[in-house]
Amino acid sequence: MVELSVNIDHVATVRQARRIEEPDPVAAAVLAELGGADGITVHLREDRRHAQDRDVRLLRETVRGELNLEMACTPEILAIALEVKPDLVTLVPERRQEVTTEGGLDLRRRQAALGRAVEGFRAAGIRVSFFIDPDEKQIRLARKLGADFVELHTGEYAEGRTAEQREPQLRRLAEGAACAHSLALRVHAGHGLNYRNVRPVAWIPEIEGLYIGHSIVGRAIFVGMERAVGEMKALLH
Repeated sequence: MVELSVNIDHVATVRQARRIEEPDPVAAAVLAELGGADGITVHLREDRRHAQDRDVRLLRETVRGELNLEMACTPEILAIALEVKPDLVTLVPERRQEVTTEGGLDLRRRQAALGRAVEGFRAAGIRVSFFIDPDEKQIRLARKLGADFVELHTGEYAEGRTAEQREPQLRRLAEGAACAHSLALRVHAGHGLNYRNVRPVAWIPEIEGLYIGHSIVGRAIFVGMERAVGEMKALLH
């Protein structure tokens, strides 16, 4: 059964547009879990454009399922992660100019820093994932660096407008998942998945969990968070 982690960053984005107290992403996380979410994901960016330090700390106290902290490999955010102790950290690329994450982390760059980060997290009992493209070289390097998981970037698949455009990307995801599984890496996937395109990815046997935010938060505007999460969970099953 594929698990669902709901990313609540976009709730924080709405709050930060007015820089007031609502809508509260922590309250959204509670409702997401009531709707059936298996976990909650939050990305604490260096520029704090959406989630704030307060959110991460309160989520650690509130979330009953898996708390996944997405983060860049920077000293400030590393220190916060080690203090808060989420269940899982997912190391991602980060650029100030981007609207959202624009692709997988290139593990060939900053290997020494990434390796030290993995060692620090594992010593603290925190599992580690890398958000990477479904590329065999990147997957093998993730294994070499000591990750527990890889999260395969589904953005290129999600951007396909036709079945013909999506099919080669879906095949690439399936091959990447099989490669990771063969290396004893556990496999997650996410980015750009929605109610229309999620099922083929969920059907890839090696994928254990999907990380979805924007589509669920957008649907929640019309039907509420609990129902939006429940509808996505139904598609995964």
